[in-house]
Amino acid sequence: MYNALREVTAQLTAEGGPFEITTVEIDGIPLRTYKNAPGDMRQVWLGTAGHGDNDYIVYGSERITFTQAHERVAAAARTLVDRFGVKSGDRVAIAMRNYPEWVLAYWATISVGASVVGMNAWWTGPEMAYALEDAKPKLLIADRERLERLATVSDQVGEMQIISVRMDEGAPAGAVPWAELLADGGSLPDVEIDPDSDACIFYTSGTTGRPKGAQLTHRGCTNNIMSMAFWNSASPAALAAAGRKADSVTGESKSFPPCFLVVTPLFHVTACNCVMHGASLTGAKLILMYKWEAGEALGLIEKERVTTISGVPVMSRELIAHEKFETTDTSSLKSLGGGGAAIQPDLVEKIEAKVSSARPGTGYGMTEACGVITMNSADFFLDKPETAGPVLPVFETLLEGADGKPVTDGGVGELCVRGAQVIRGYLNRPEATAETITNGWLHTGDIAKIDDDGFVSIVDRAKDMLLRGGENVYCAEVEAAIFEHESVAECAVIGVADDRLGEEVGAAVVLAEGSSIEADALRAFVKERIAAFKVPRYIWFLDTPLPRNASGKFMKPELRKTLDASDAV
Repeated sequence: MYNALREVTAQLTAEGGPFEITTVEIDGIPLRTYKNAPGDMRQVWLGTAGHGDNDYIVYGSERITFTQAHERVAAAARTLVDRFGVKSGDRVAIAMRNYPEWVLAYWATISVGASVVGMNAWWTGPEMAYALEDAKPKLLIADRERLERLATVSDQVGEMQIISVRMDEGAPAGAVPWAELLADGGSLPDVEIDPDSDACIFYTSGTTGRPKGAQLTHRGCTNNIMSMAFWNSASPAALAAAGRKADSVTGESKSFPPCFLVVTPLFHVTACNCVMHGASLTGAKLILMYKWEAGEALGLIEKERVTTISGVPVMSRELIAHEKFETTDTSSLKSLGGGGAAIQPDLVEKIEAKVSSARPGTGYGMTEACGVITMNSADFFLDKPETAGPVLPVFETLLEGADGKPVTDGGVGELCVRGAQVIRGYLNRPEATAETITNGWLHTGDIAKIDDDGFVSIVDRAKDMLLRGGENVYCAEVEAAIFEHESVAECAVIGVADDRLGEEVGAAVVLAEGSSIEADALRAFVKERIAAFKVPRYIWFLDTPLPRNASGKFMKPELRKTLDASDAV
């Protein structure tokens, strides 16, 4: 089937093929791109209008059709332009749960040439204030919880128009209710959009302890849609050519219209770029949840006939292990899996065994690549469950060794990719941009190897971070918060393996001489400064200095070897 995949890939990407690869020069650098990719994300949105009265967004008892969504997006866009003066190059921040308004505000913003600033809904007030000061959006569209947090740091935020969502009472003075954006109706303003301008800015934490605003372009986002469409065409075609079933284990799955259960936050590329974008274009129904809960998800799968779930691995594990799983009709499911962390090989096999209609699937990617870099699914994933699949054809690929030279012959090195999906850079961070992207090459920070079939295995992370339930936690940021406490003399943050979340946050702490503090008190102190998911679950209070190397840096590999989770408090 690997030979078949190579042949199918060559056919689909050849001249005249639906996924023909061409080259475009951007800032003097030749980058691979799909010739047939939409010109910009406004065109993607306009391309969804033909789905008419089909359900588009479902949230609780609320149902919005594509026609209704287009009416609301046009009305909101018209008001953004006519009343608030939003124009190409401006930014609009969105800070809320996965409400329908998130989706509508997103399309309205990018359709007038402005860029969406995706605010992490987990952020504390100070973290929100930092991002707003960094991005300087013209407008903030936010729900009650986010506005309440922001109110605690109002003195740190400059003048900004606020649009309140699902907040009949208690909105800040001068805030405009979301309903007012829609009240006058109107048509979508006609604008020209540069494909290499920012479509959205998603914040990703950095090793300096402050999040960086990754600038995702329209070209990058449309190419990501094409990359996912490519794999969803190439994989089943290759399996069919090899005489294998592509859709299900039994071949008995019924035909249901596409329906995605959105289980991760829309401020991440997983839900926004890798689910919402492509699903919208194909006319799929999006089911939104107030928060993740496996039992509720099972009920929605049965009621709405969900076909696809793409979340972090723990979600799939919790679904198939739930007490209601065996009594729930999941026959509509065709794909179950996701990304944000490696899907363990045992989970790949369990999905295949327990969900007779669905195939396991995964993707490896990052915000800096506008979504996916590799994809793997079905028999390819079952055969190579330790891999993330082949690099998608829009990317050039190399493995770089510690000496900066390319690694060949099956060796291990940092995965670097170049193509139209790579971000424009980090907002206001030229040095960080230059460090991460050199001559168009994105240094992923992930150590990888590539087998003879072109399938990538991520073996380690070069960057000092951990993945907790799909959320990046950068150790320097947590360390910075811990070090703010006057009792702390030294600290080093590491990841601790966790069956449910992949990794949990652990902190080795040495207190200043004569000082004392309880673990829970230190956690409470840290929680006031950073989001709750970053607060250490495991804390070791050590009475000897942390191990250091010759340059004075803490030796975290040594800590990982010597510290036991059972000894933590």
